[in-house]
Amino acid sequence: MAKRAFRTLCFLAAVALPATAAQPKEHVHSAQPRATEFEASFAGFEALPPAVAPAARAVDLRTIEPAVEAPRTTTPIAGGVASYYGRRFHGRRTASGETFDMNAMTAAHRTLPFGSLVEVTNPRTGKTVTVRINDRGPFHGGRVIDVSRAAAEELGLIAHGRDTVELALLNG
Repeated sequence: MAKRAFRTLCFLAAVALPATAAQPKEHVHSAQPRATEFEASFAGFEALPPAVAPAARAVDLRTIEPAVEAPRTTTPIAGGVASYYGRRFHGRRTASGETFDMNAMTAAHRTLPFGSLVEVTNPRTGKTVTVRINDRGPFHGGRVIDVSRAAAEELGLIAHGRDTVELALLNG
């Protein structure tokens, strides 16, 4: 075992010795170039290349004004009694085909197109939420809209179960 370790050590020493160790000093090349040669090698890089002229269709981004997003306009629609639906329908399919999520800001309306954004305001509490129509209903009690549980919590409908609301359709 010791003999094998000695052979390995000798082999590593022979490999590690530089090849120039046996040569005379005048044949050994210096690993570091002279300072003047080193600095001279960068002489061609001191001057920057000339700037490229912009193309004819180029736009100066510093002169462009960002587009101002127009505020959304609302169209008031018939208000009335709103109720909410939640746990019992959570996970079921809505009339639009998506899965009902009681924690999302969605609602059911009899006639508005799916995907419509409606601003629902509870005048009693003064709170307003924006819901997306993704279901049909309500079909009982003279109600005009059924909001999800999350929207009902924001509006303050949970305690009473229903309340009179004002509706406005968001345009744009």
